[in-house]
Amino acid sequence: MKNIELKVKGMMCSGCENRVKNALESMEGVTEVKANHETGLVEITADENIEINILKEKIDDIGYEVE
Repeated sequence: MKNIELKVKGMMCSGCENRVKNALESMEGVTEVKANHETGLVEITADENIEINILKEKIDDIGYEVE
């Protein structure tokens, strides 16, 4: 497993946190996601072979921006 931390712009409330969390947790290889709208940080625990670009694309697809 590896831990990935991404800075995400556009999360304004706990609903945004849940949207990001649910989208990422639905991806194969992702085991845990913690999102914090106050800091803009998203912490992801995933399999070693998961590509960060795929995670970033998923976040972009739901309307948020990875810095």
